[in-house]
Amino acid sequence: MTDDGIHQEIDERSAAVESQVIAWRHHLHQHPELSNREAATAELIADHLTSLGLDEVRTGISGHGVVGVLRGGRPGERVVALRADIDALPVKEDSGEPFASTVVDQDYPGGPFPVAHACGHDGHTAMLLGAAIVLAGVREDLPGTVLFVFQPAEEGAPVDEKSGAKEMLAEGACEDPRPTMAFGMHLGPLPTGYVGYRVGNQFGASCLIRIVLSGEQVHGSTPWLGVDPVPAAGAIMVGVGQLYRQISAFDPITVTIGHVEDVGRFNIVPGTVTLWGTVRCAVEEDMGEVQKRLTTLAEQTAAAYGCTAEVSYLQDVPAVHNRKEWVDAALPTFRRVVGDRLFESAPTLGYDDVSEFVNEFGGVYVMLGAQDGTLDGEGQPVPTPGGRGFVPNHNPKFYLEDAALATGVRLHCHVAVDHLNGDLAPGS
Repeated sequence: MTDDGIHQEIDERSAAVESQVIAWRHHLHQHPELSNREAATAELIADHLTSLGLDEVRTGISGHGVVGVLRGGRPGERVVALRADIDALPVKEDSGEPFASTVVDQDYPGGPFPVAHACGHDGHTAMLLGAAIVLAGVREDLPGTVLFVFQPAEEGAPVDEKSGAKEMLAEGACEDPRPTMAFGMHLGPLPTGYVGYRVGNQFGASCLIRIVLSGEQVHGSTPWLGVDPVPAAGAIMVGVGQLYRQISAFDPITVTIGHVEDVGRFNIVPGTVTLWGTVRCAVEEDMGEVQKRLTTLAEQTAAAYGCTAEVSYLQDVPAVHNRKEWVDAALPTFRRVVGDRLFESAPTLGYDDVSEFVNEFGGVYVMLGAQDGTLDGEGQPVPTPGGRGFVPNHNPKFYLEDAALATGVRLHCHVAVDHLNGDLAPGS
């Protein structure tokens, strides 16, 4: 089959599976599972991949990870890894969708938690399931191998557990065969069907912060008989705002304390207070400096209040770096799929551990718009007046427009075919 012929067939097959992809997305949205607890999601994925007659379906990787292996019918040494993340968030949904989640996880560490797909991973999973149908249908014309990589715990497993992209690689999920390219996309608050790409860091570097402040527990009526870590916690949270002045203003960073955990009650001065948060850096090399300065702030502030601070940095995630040669190679494919709905997106301090795959194997990661808006005259996203607007990921009102899903299926398939045929790679 000619290149034009297979591209046309991919588009026809993608249109044919659209209703099924939407149905999967609605089902997954109604049945979300938190990081490292994606058992039912993984079972659905594995059952579907098995039904397609793939050469191999690997399960139980890094918890609930699944990898499907599709070997093409023509000779070829290239291997493309298509990746989707499958976990949800501890968020109470307020999207207004008829298929909104009402799930509450009673047993998750620190819970119970309401659970919702407030980051679009239900769409990511459904799109890759659809791409598996399409590519399995043209397998005899594929010169090489496709890996369908369904990754758990992108949002971060509980701190005493391992999972995610780094652990999948450590367990050899992509070693046989080893990819020559990785590709994925993230649905989000951009105009539906538009693709945003960026040369350099598409997403920033990230780590999890844990600061344990220790004092001496005592009755709330006699605080002078103990050591109160709560004022130290407050001072640290205020002091975090000054860290921005200690790093170059031309290198965006953010330090967020998102959760405060104590041991006590309203009339007890607690013995410990734990601060949980995150550091994000647009320039990965700044991470060590930010961590050093935050540690100094926490330890010295705690000492000023007569208590101690133990600072830990966990779950390091490198930046998602799109190398120019890979972006240049991929742009013709993107243009074939979305035409002029292609633009260079702004930098973001969001993170995504797809970086482990892209950094290891090369490839590209892009944004796929799935909300109500358009581009202005300068090519920047603007919400449609009177529409639902742009709602950020992790917000209780986050939503996706189903119309974006077929575009995502086509992107996966066109990228895979072009890479295997030798048209999408640096120097091709």
